Amino acid sequence: MNPCRRAALLLACAAGLASALPITAQADAWPDKPIRLIVPFPPGGATDILARQIGQKLGERLKVQVVVDNRGGAGGNIGTGMAAKAPADGYTLLLAPGSTLAINPSLYSELPFDPVKDFEPISQLVVVPYVLVVHPSVPVRSVRELIALAKAKPGSLTYASSGSGQATHLAGVLFNQQAGTSMLHVPYKGAGPASADLVGGQVSMMFANMGSMLPFIKSGKAIPLGTTTAQRSPLLPEVPTVAESGVPGYEISEWFGIAAPAGTPRAIADRVHDELVGILPGMSKDLLAQGFSPVGSTPEAFARLIRDDIARWSVIIKEADVRIN
Repeated sequence: MNPCRRAALLLACAAGLASALPITAQADAWPDKPIRLIVPFPPGGATDILARQIGQKLGERLKVQVVVDNRGGAGGNIGTGMAAKAPADGYTLLLAPGSTLAINPSLYSELPFDPVKDFEPISQLVVVPYVLVVHPSVPVRSVRELIALAKAKPGSLTYASSGSGQATHLAGVLFNQQAGTSMLHVPYKGAGPASADLVGGQVSMMFANMGSMLPFIKSGKAIPLGTTTAQRSPLLPEVPTVAESGVPGYEISEWFGIAAPAGTPRAIADRVHDELVGILPGMSKDLLAQGFSPVGSTPEAFARLIRDDIARWSVIIKEADVRIN
């Protein structure tokens, strides 16, 4: 072979090896520095609490610090957009709420991310069931009585939510659609203020996170009428589901998962998945007590959940003509 041609071939092979090595070496060495876990909501809420618990356990298993980075704003869009644009090197993860990835695409005309193309789904973590509660002054003690009152006095009942477009808002939208009622939505800046006004009697009812509402239920400051998942909750086994109490087929819950920027090396994504699935069983008791139902899933199942929920919510939101500017 011509010496010049041989030299050229050797250089080409060396270049190919050099381009392949960084990805392999990166995956083998990962992680060798702290991992950033972006939470697209402010500190103190359910998303933040879950992220800090998961982050601590994940860091212990990976032997690096997992730093929770709260980037709230625009219904979760700001932090989610930041995660989408982060380097796909395994050192940025997103605590992904269903409201942001599955609901927001139908609420906002423009988003700083594509929920399907911009992320590598790793695993669903938990499902968060809601409980429909009323203030004790509301003269109903069942979902059927609530529907009857709402139809007898249209517009007289109000329901609080943690914000327009949040799952607690759309739970009421879906209820109105399926029950044929017209209860008025009162949005708040977070679940805390909404719960405070419910307990104070400023609003009639609320679809609330079960874990955070449980103390008010036990003290009699909020009356549970129904849970929003297909099966009854082990936290409130005596409370029927909304579906079995007069609104057949009614089902809604929030979910949270972990995703990485699209293009994250498969070996790293698989490692994160395996560690997450490994830590959830040991956290099950504590998570359930807080209203989180542990799930754990394959990346493929999580990706399918995101796509299916985007399609489901687009229909519900379009029918209700709900929009966020």
